[in-house]
Amino acid sequence: MAWRAPACRCFETMLTKCCGFKEGCKQTRLLKPDNLTSLHPSGVRNIWLSFARRYTSTHTTVDPDELKKFQAWSLRWWDEEGVYSALHSLNDLRVPFIRDTLISKNGNHELGSPLLGVKLLDVGCGGGVLSEPLGRLGAAVTGIDPLENNIRTADLHKSFDPDLDSRIQYTACSLEDMEDDAAEIYDAVVASEVVEHVGDLESFIKCCHNVLKPGGSIFITTISKTPLSYALGIVVAEKILGIVPDGTHDWEKFVTPEELERVLESNGFAVETVNGMLYNPLSTSWSWIDSTSINYALHAVKTAPPEETFSTEQPPEEEQSTPKVDAHLGTTP
Repeated sequence: MAWRAPACRCFETMLTKCCGFKEGCKQTRLLKPDNLTSLHPSGVRNIWLSFARRYTSTHTTVDPDELKKFQAWSLRWWDEEGVYSALHSLNDLRVPFIRDTLISKNGNHELGSPLLGVKLLDVGCGGGVLSEPLGRLGAAVTGIDPLENNIRTADLHKSFDPDLDSRIQYTACSLEDMEDDAAEIYDAVVASEVVEHVGDLESFIKCCHNVLKPGGSIFITTISKTPLSYALGIVVAEKILGIVPDGTHDWEKFVTPEELERVLESNGFAVETVNGMLYNPLSTSWSWIDSTSINYALHAVKTAPPEETFSTEQPPEEEQSTPKVDAHLGTTP
């Protein structure tokens, strides 16, 4: 008998009874200056730059206001007729887009598991709506989300399918939380319907670059910043038809394909594909279109190290035993 997801109401009941919900994911890492004195000066520099990126920068990929919105919907990820219905139907486009692109780059693939051997990071995975079909294609998926409630939902749902339980691992954290420990280990990063919610786009793209292997792929789907996207994505979708709850999106955080390409290319990526997408609320389905003025999907490949925009001055080797902080270190992404 084929596996079937549990009905939404039953699933929500099980989740509420089985899981004690706690808000947020707080991870603290300490870098003590007295541990640096025994290192070679180049090692001191590398650790200090890593420290500077993480702790002296005012930029973060997580927007607390966005977390508050999605916290309220953490039980509803697998209601295919609820607030995430459009994301469920978007799988009909984004899953083949990711699958076919990776197959074309990887060459040989196993029939039935075309993504076998692909190590993939799903950033902002939510309840696992995209992670699960990618796992069924054979990929080893790591799904991350800053909301622990979303991860609890995703973990419980995948547990109903034994095959997925071993292929998908979920972690409640932000992208920058795992960046240093996951340097260049992923073949692909997926950020689907995420970049319009991040706190800082440039920092987000840099983090994606850092966790990708050389030649690895990044897949992004998002909403363009145009008058038409405001009319359809905000006024019609949220305020008139209620496809998503009012206030889900902030038009000021939308990004055009041209701007996203600029950010990607300035951070060591080469953009290979940009396709327009359109949602039909009558048929509740998505289709590819030529125009990128509303929604679009993008694929880019990691080609070079990102441009460093912080100070790289090394501390004196003999005069000081600990690095001296440059006044401007890490203040720009």
